[in-house]
Amino acid sequence: MKAIIHGTIVMPDGERRGKALLYTDRIIGLAEEAEALERADDIFDAEGRYVVPGLVDVHIHGYGGADVSDDDPDGVRRMAQCLLQNGVTSFLPTTLTVAWNRLAGICGHMRALRTESTRPDFPGAEILGIHLEGPFINPDYKGAQNPAYILAPDAERVLPFADIIRVLTLAPEMPGAGNFIETIRKKTTIALSMGHTGATFDQAMAAADRGVTRVTHLFNAMTQMVHRQPGVVGAALSSDLYTELIADTFHVSAGLFPLLVKAKGRRLVLITDALRAAGMPDGEYENGGQAFVLKGVECRLRDGTIAGSVLRLNQAVKNLRDYGGITLAEAIRAASLNAAASAGLAQSKGSLEAGKDADIVLMDADCQVWQTIVRGVSKYQRIR
Repeated sequence: MKAIIHGTIVMPDGERRGKALLYTDRIIGLAEEAEALERADDIFDAEGRYVVPGLVDVHIHGYGGADVSDDDPDGVRRMAQCLLQNGVTSFLPTTLTVAWNRLAGICGHMRALRTESTRPDFPGAEILGIHLEGPFINPDYKGAQNPAYILAPDAERVLPFADIIRVLTLAPEMPGAGNFIETIRKKTTIALSMGHTGATFDQAMAAADRGVTRVTHLFNAMTQMVHRQPGVVGAALSSDLYTELIADTFHVSAGLFPLLVKAKGRRLVLITDALRAAGMPDGEYENGGQAFVLKGVECRLRDGTIAGSVLRLNQAVKNLRDYGGITLAEAIRAASLNAAASAGLAQSKGSLEAGKDADIVLMDADCQVWQTIVRGVSKYQRIR
């Protein structure tokens, strides 16, 4: 058994001080520090830092030069390793709208990688499945997605991969989407998310009634909120739909963070929507067959269209805390337990509750990551 002492432990309902966290490959629970010193075989000293649940990124396309849509398992392995330094202990590799045969190949490779990533010797964050962003989207709201590969909703394409797809983004107003939603909800555990959509408020709420449970990157590539036409944004803010936020202060103004915190509460989900340029220098890169340019925090296609982000999830936590008027524990929850719950994964991920996987991060008050532990194995430690 292992223990972490001398830290501020972040639980779903707040902080705990003066306690130790006990774990093996799963969380055992909290104990007095003196008891931990007697019982534990390995002791980690947090040195006053925060002990938080591993962050869960449920929408990330790439990192460190790699992109999920390349269909390169080694690239995803590289992503998994790089993400440890940001406190991410598990993630959903997210595809773009590319050719269906490539998406099918990615699903097959991710099955194998998901199993591989649970091994103690895997040198990266755990792969929990796939987020399929498209191809069943509205071409008028495609954003940076490639319109050549957009398809009509087709459940028969998806069902063979229901075991590996955890989240699927679609436009619920497209012809055939209603039957698609009902079929997927009845036959799978895939969490359906509306995004890249021109749905009206009424269409969005009807989709929620049918089984859509999430909204993909709020405000971006969707109908906006106007007082007579609330759109998908209005549906997200006035319902209990889990709602993704790219909290880089570019995709969504930081001035809206307090409103989003109040409106969504425990249904607010921090994501990165990061592209291959994340963790890389400014320059030109490729995104689903389309060139884009990274300059600072902005990624844009050549025509100026915004094309994802280079956000780190621990920075998203800091931004939400600093601009949203909330505690670190509340911001952490948006990137851990809320995120896991939005993808149907909260039974094993997202918090330091007893029985869950021992995914643990030590970070300081500036949200800088000092140590990342995945299923009880320390896989990243910051060099002092």
